[in-house]
Amino acid sequence: MKKTSAPIRILLVDDSELVRRGIRTVLVAHTGERPLEIVGEAATAAAAVDAARRLHPDIVLLDIRLPDGSGLEVCGEISREHPATHIIILTSFSNDAYVYDAIIAGARGYLMKEIDPAGLVQALYDVAEGRSILDPDATTRVLRLLREGGSNQPSADLTTLSAQEHRVLALVADGLTNKQVGEQLTLSENTVKNYLVNVFEKLHVKRRAQAAALFVQQSKPKHA
Repeated sequence: MKKTSAPIRILLVDDSELVRRGIRTVLVAHTGERPLEIVGEAATAAAAVDAARRLHPDIVLLDIRLPDGSGLEVCGEISREHPATHIIILTSFSNDAYVYDAIIAGARGYLMKEIDPAGLVQALYDVAEGRSILDPDATTRVLRLLREGGSNQPSADLTTLSAQEHRVLALVADGLTNKQVGEQLTLSENTVKNYLVNVFEKLHVKRRAQAAALFVQQSKPKHA
């Protein structure tokens, strides 16, 4: 008998009831192998943090502009308190600084609300499986911001990493999950996790997105 996959539990955070209703309609209509279950909704920053504490969702779909605070602050707070909860910023604001700050706050993805339903569903599956996702335009902008040095990211030196740690981080920066990294390097998933713990400690970061951003920034060839 085929085992039913556990649902992906989602918390919706947006101050627009119309937007939340539209997302709910899309997700409820989805009939994939792994169900998408909306376990709660919130319209304010305070309610979002409280709901995350109570519900422990797998994913938070989070808007940036909330009536009582910034969604980026909510992202950081939830990420610190609940590392197992993944956050996707879903917003209508396309801004270089927002994208960068979202990644540094711990977001696994940054998507525009114009995304089509199939794209949103796929993003939820990707993040649930451990991948980081960004809107293609957002990726271009954040990489440009990193290249220009227009961020307040803590300095760290990739030369402190061992050769294997460097290889692991390179694959993480390409968006691979721990399992996929292990398959590429013939390592167990737990061994990959241990390498990443060391990488985070050496680079003084707490999230894989932060480490990946540092890798992209420091690995880009310098032109004369």
